[in-house]
Amino acid sequence: MAIMDLRNDSDGWLVLWLEPLGEDRWLKPGETVHIRSDHDGDDAPFTVDRLEDDDEAAGIANIAVWVNGGAAEVTDSSGTRLESGHQRPEEVTKKWSARLRQMHGDTAPDPIPVGGPKRNFYVDRGHAVTDRSRDRRH
Repeated sequence: MAIMDLRNDSDGWLVLWLEPLGEDRWLKPGETVHIRSDHDGDDAPFTVDRLEDDDEAAGIANIAVWVNGGAAEVTDSSGTRLESGHQRPEEVTKKWSARLRQMHGDTAPDPIPVGGPKRNFYVDRGHAVTDRSRDRRH
């Protein structure tokens, strides 16, 4: 088992994208989460990418933690499991739901599916994750 601690040391939100699952967790300033993987290979259990994007102007930083094999879970300091969408601001959920409807018209699910959005499902983020996921599989 591998465990990685991730702490938001910024003054704004830090969005943890757990990849290749595309799950999001939102960390408040000073908050720490623990990412656990049952990885047992010889390679590193996690790879971390800091994502540069337009969200920084709004005080939101994004980081992708790639789980390199095995199952993974995210917990808080007390050991409580944190599901995708943890602390996601309501206005973000509304914005993402509107984009989803815009992309798919009347066939879009409403609201965001249970378990949160998949990062590669959204136009503004899809290309980076899709390309990276493809690179990691080959």
